[in-house]
Amino acid sequence: MLAISGGAYLFKAVGVMAGNRFATTLEPVAGLVPAALFSAIIVIMTVANGTSLVFDARLVGVGLAVVAVWRRAPFVVVVLVAMAATALVRLLA
Repeated sequence: MLAISGGAYLFKAVGVMAGNRFATTLEPVAGLVPAALFSAIIVIMTVANGTSLVFDARLVGVGLAVVAVWRRAPFVVVVLVAMAATALVRLLA
């Protein structure tokens, strides 16, 4: 915990000292960070159960939600597709 806190403080201090020197260089990457973090959280919540990996109905729901997003479905439809797919797999299993 101390190492993580110290690292966070160090990154903050480097950011303050560096100022805007790296802003133009890191700007294209900075826009991708929230999407990458959100994707990582979804994957962890989908396939992790404590310290083990679990492949169950949640994975099917997320997979079909990805297809719905890819097909540019509205957000409500994406959520409904994921819920229905997960419920159907749990019902059949």
